Amino acid sequence: MTGMSDLTATQRFHALANPARFMALTERLVLPLGLVTAALIAAGVYLALFDSPADYQQGETVRIMYIHVPSAWLGMFGYMVMAGASLVALVFRHPLADVCAKSAAPVGAAFCFLALVTGSLWGRPMWGTWWVWDARLTSMLILLFLYLGYIALWATIEEPARAARAAAVLALVGSINVPIIHYSVVWWNTLHQPASVFRIDGPTIATSMLMPLLIMALGFTFFFVTLLLVRMRAEILRRRVRALRLARAEG
Repeated sequence: MTGMSDLTATQRFHALANPARFMALTERLVLPLGLVTAALIAAGVYLALFDSPADYQQGETVRIMYIHVPSAWLGMFGYMVMAGASLVALVFRHPLADVCAKSAAPVGAAFCFLALVTGSLWGRPMWGTWWVWDARLTSMLILLFLYLGYIALWATIEEPARAARAAAVLALVGSINVPIIHYSVVWWNTLHQPASVFRIDGPTIATSMLMPLLIMALGFTFFFVTLLLVRMRAEILRRRVRALRLARAEG
C-alpha cells in the first residue's frame, strides 16, 4: 500500500510538471497572490511609517530598514530558488525547472539591486559614505554580478538546451556566495551588525519594529512568488511560440 501511495504522489508531481497543467493552475493563483501581496505590503508600509517608532540613534533613517532588509533576504532567496531549480533541471530533467530558474533570475536580481541601493541610502547618514568595501556589501555586489552573468548566458547562447546547461552550472557554482553573504558578519569584522531577527536566542529587535519588518518581508515574498509565476507563464508562452515558428519553418 505504501508503494502505491508513493507512486500516486510521484504521478501527481509529474502531472503538475506538465506545462499545460501548470498554466491552468497558475491562471487561478496569480490574481489572489497579487491581492495578498498588495494587502501585506500596504499593511507593512502603514505600520512602518505610522506605528513603528524612530530609532534612538538613527532617527527616521531607520525606516529604510523595512525595504532594505526584505530586499536583501529576497535577493539571496531568489538565487537559492534559481540554483535549486537548476539542480533539478540538471539531475531530473524536470520540464519546468529551467523555466523556473530562468524566470527567477531577473526577479532576484531586482531585489538584490534594491538592497544595494537602499543600503547605500541608509549607509550615507550612518557611516558617512555611500559605499565601503565591507565583506557583506562586496559579497552582495558579487551576487548581483552572478545574476547578471546568468541572465547574459541565456541571452547570448541561442540554443536553449545549451544555454540552460551553461546557466545551471553557473547558478550552482555561484550558490556558494549565499552562505558567504549570510555569515560575512560572523567571519569578518564588518560595518554591518550581526543577525538580529533569526537568532537561536530569539530576536533582539523591538517588537514594534519587528512586526512591520516581518509583514514587509512576507509581502515581498508573496510579491516574489507572484512575479515568478507571471514570468514562468510568459516564458512557457514564449517557448510555445518559438516551437510553432520552428515547426512552420521546417514545414
